[in-house]
Amino acid sequence: MALDNVQKQCTIKVDMDTITTTTLRNNLADAIDEVTKKNYLLVAKRGKITSALVSIDLFEDLIALSNKKYLASIKKAREEYKKGDIFSHQQVFGEV
Repeated sequence: MALDNVQKQCTIKVDMDTITTTTLRNNLADAIDEVTKKNYLLVAKRGKITSALVSIDLFEDLIALSNKKYLASIKKAREEYKKGDIFSHQQVFGEV
């Protein structure tokens, strides 16, 4: 069920990607379904955004992006690619 339907059922205002704690508590399964579509929902308590509910894919991306070694490896790979320093599928995996 979409967040719009949650809003209609609960008569609690839900703005775009924001959900109140009451609506979240009363409609957790629907909110989780919505997060899988939108990647995140901001959670408001007493009118103030206090937290976020995020999809596992977005969470994993955020964790990866906070890792300096991972970011350095991406930068190095892009530089190698620009130089043409790449390997073919055959070179990497051989006969599969």
